[in-house]
Amino acid sequence: MTSPTTTPAASSSSTRPLPVLIQGGMGVSVSWYRLARAVSSQGHLGVVSGVAIGNVLAARLWRGDLEVLQALRRFPVASTVQEIEERFYRPAGETTGKQAPQPTMWTLDPTPRNQRLTVVGAFVEVALAREGHDNAVGMNLLEKIAPPNLASLYGAMLAGVDTIIMGAGIPLRIPGALDRLARHERATYPIDVDGADKNDAFKIAFDPELVFPGWTDRPTLVRPRFYPIVSSNALALAMLKRADGSIQGYVVEGPTAGGHNAPPRGDVELNADGEPIYGPRDVVDLDKLKGLGLPFWLAGGRGRPGGLRDAQARGAAGIQVGTAFAFCRESGVDPVLRRRIVAEARAGRIRVRTDPRASPTGFPFKVVQVAGTVSDPVVYGARARICNVGALREAYKRPDGSVGYRCASEPEEQYVAKGGKLEDTVGRACLCNGLTSKAGLPMLTKLGAVEPPIVTAGDDLVEIGQFLREGQDDYGVADVLAYLIEGADDVGAGAASSAAAE
Repeated sequence: MTSPTTTPAASSSSTRPLPVLIQGGMGVSVSWYRLARAVSSQGHLGVVSGVAIGNVLAARLWRGDLEVLQALRRFPVASTVQEIEERFYRPAGETTGKQAPQPTMWTLDPTPRNQRLTVVGAFVEVALAREGHDNAVGMNLLEKIAPPNLASLYGAMLAGVDTIIMGAGIPLRIPGALDRLARHERATYPIDVDGADKNDAFKIAFDPELVFPGWTDRPTLVRPRFYPIVSSNALALAMLKRADGSIQGYVVEGPTAGGHNAPPRGDVELNADGEPIYGPRDVVDLDKLKGLGLPFWLAGGRGRPGGLRDAQARGAAGIQVGTAFAFCRESGVDPVLRRRIVAEARAGRIRVRTDPRASPTGFPFKVVQVAGTVSDPVVYGARARICNVGALREAYKRPDGSVGYRCASEPEEQYVAKGGKLEDTVGRACLCNGLTSKAGLPMLTKLGAVEPPIVTAGDDLVEIGQFLREGQDDYGVADVLAYLIEGADDVGAGAASSAAAE
């Protein structure tokens, strides 16, 4: 039941110094293993995205990625390796123009096969990110995509992940899940179900014994550090007081960061361009945050010289930076699209809009305005609405008490037939397919088409031209790091000791 290969040795998070610079975990596959590996190799915390990681693994195998195939074959359960390789792997070039096998959508009762695909996807991503160095690697997940998270955590831990970072919600039950998964125990996680009453208790479960039956020589795992992403002092305090296990620090993210943003506190008002307006209530009081006694990293708008020094001066252990890394040559963004965006930014023609409608989650979502993508009204209007990945589907309670699934980005008639409101579909985009296309992994649908890309980035995108050296039209991780750490006080160890994180 086991393979002759061994699981990579788990890192000991308790003995590592705190990172000073965290590379943001951007999905889908923007923060892939090559980006995280490049950052971690330089002694900072490289972070892979765990969003839709099973689908990402399947797409890469379908395209004949030999590096990914070799990492798959290092997974310690031989029968699972065979199952996934036979289903998804094809030699490069063999599948051009063909529709790939579609992984099963996640539900509250996932199949063991679907759970195994996600476990292995996370394992492969972290294992590849850890190659060639002995430094820490992290993984980023979203609370809003709750069903696959337990399987993703387990797979990442099998590969020796050092740190888990999670935002887009309040992940109160993740610390306890990490404790149990580190012991290879069954873990459960509550799932929000629209229409549920107070007597309902909908949960998803992950049990290593059931997912990998007969696996007897499981390795010893180290429980990774956990940093929730917070946007308010109230959320930071809630995580400290109400989480069912320990947290080791916070990533403090403001509304200038890319991806999903927390909605403004209080009544939402929009500016003339239809963007939500943030005010003083949306600013974290760092003096109060310091009083909680845990290290924190500032994120959003830190991608410039002096950003790290300023964060340290305000008591932070360091900073998290995403956008600067998202468009460097090691990122997972499709190279043609990436170079076009870099050129547009350098010429001062790029813009990022905080779109309150694009994401089916209802969270504001940063969308780069670039021709040929979903941000273009003509492109958006010409696309056919689909829902074939389902990562952002909402669970809802049917009249008979069973659970159904719907997404405001799916075809309108389907959404309304499931009890959704027609007005909730207006302006929605399929982030699952759009972000996958952005990473150069578009999926051919039954209609014979692919979803146009959607690009997300923080407000710092307009300044990424600063990383370009004279005469160059591209830049790399080394250029970003050299630029960001200029003038920092203590790049080697951070503003707090590793003991403060435990």
